[in-house]
Amino acid sequence: MSTRIETDSMGGMSVPVDALYGASTQRAVLNFPVSGRPMPYPIVHAYGLIKWAAARVHHELGLLPKDKADLIEQAALEVAGGKLDAHFVLDIYQTGSGTSTNMNVNEVISNRACQLAGKPIGAKYPVHPNDHVNMGQSSNDTFPTAMHVAVAQELQNKLLPTLEKLQAALTTKGGEFLDVLKIGRTHLMDATPVRLGQEFKGYARQVEHGVDRVHKALKAIAELPLGGTAVGTGLNGHPDFPAKAISLLAEKTGIPFREAKDHFEAQSSKDALVEVSGQLKTIATSLFKIANDIRWLGSGPQCAIGEIALPATQPGSSIMPGKVNPVMCESLMQVCARVFGNDATVTWCAAAGSNFELNVMMPAMGAALLESIELLTNASKIFCERCVVGIEARKQRCSDLIELSLAMVTGLNSKIGYDKAAVIAKESARTGIPVRKLCMDRLSELGLTEAELNEALDPARMCAPAVAAS
Repeated sequence: MSTRIETDSMGGMSVPVDALYGASTQRAVLNFPVSGRPMPYPIVHAYGLIKWAAARVHHELGLLPKDKADLIEQAALEVAGGKLDAHFVLDIYQTGSGTSTNMNVNEVISNRACQLAGKPIGAKYPVHPNDHVNMGQSSNDTFPTAMHVAVAQELQNKLLPTLEKLQAALTTKGGEFLDVLKIGRTHLMDATPVRLGQEFKGYARQVEHGVDRVHKALKAIAELPLGGTAVGTGLNGHPDFPAKAISLLAEKTGIPFREAKDHFEAQSSKDALVEVSGQLKTIATSLFKIANDIRWLGSGPQCAIGEIALPATQPGSSIMPGKVNPVMCESLMQVCARVFGNDATVTWCAAAGSNFELNVMMPAMGAALLESIELLTNASKIFCERCVVGIEARKQRCSDLIELSLAMVTGLNSKIGYDKAAVIAKESARTGIPVRKLCMDRLSELGLTEAELNEALDPARMCAPAVAAS
């Protein structure tokens, strides 16, 4: 492989001849061959926006000549747009402050700016990676800022609209199934009847709460630590820089970012990201419950519950012909399990890695959060499209199971009392004779007419009023 020599404060390093990164990045490549997983691109792209905003503001403040600022802005926007992704080669598990990635960004922008100016890669002229691209910044304030910007964009642009579509699909099913009466279940045992639509409206409400939780997460990470530089004091930074740069980031992303009220809190702790992870964990908990319920409701379909029919997406067995499995539910449930694990990672990184003025486990934290968002987004999308929208009610099965249920006897409590109703339930369980037939055979003993019995055992009467799905 052809190489060139680039230098940093530690001396010269051989770098691939076509690479836009420099010596500092190459040292990190050699130091951290850990996972083979690169820094998530949303963080890299967010870094591009930060460097773009920094160059523009520093020119406005009279600290950076226009020619250099223009070059940095152009190169930085290429980074933000994903055009230079191939040059971001560092492993997630690197220096805990993200310094290696910050320098990767600085070097790529510097070398790309040199290219744009007609100078050779590595010239550091007219744009130097530290003096110009990193002006008024530190890894310690830019990396957490990049995490916040990246996470916020992924929440706003990907997870939020996906959950809104899932909520709409479940709401539609709630309305479609509102006239389908079925048996309820508590403790995995038969309970009084419900409407299938009521169950699905409940699922829709869970996802609606999930949408609200995304908005709460966005609010939690709206404060950015940019401008605190090394330890939160803002050393080597212009006092007007953070507010101006963050205003540009807000305008560019459409997310209402604002300067951290206290830079020491913003850089030394990662509580906001833990809060975001907690919201994601709660969303995953809701989605797991929904997927698991739907999996069970469709189980069988002949020899288990089988109250709904799930879309057949692929053969379910290599040995049992015709078997179809609830694979979309299973996929989503596995994603939720991963999110639970990622939440533990984020929590531990924030708690154990926050020492004095800096957290030193940020790359792992950012990667875990972004993976959770990506997985929830993708799995929710396919669950909605390939499962929920195609679910059908098996009305006859629902009706049959109601009649077989011992819980139907609950409708007789107000007519014959709890104790007599319990005797009937136990006899039904022992003999297999449905509650309705047992009661019909002893109407006079129970002091009921046939009309009174049918009214008491009417499943629709036992359900809440059939309110139209909103």
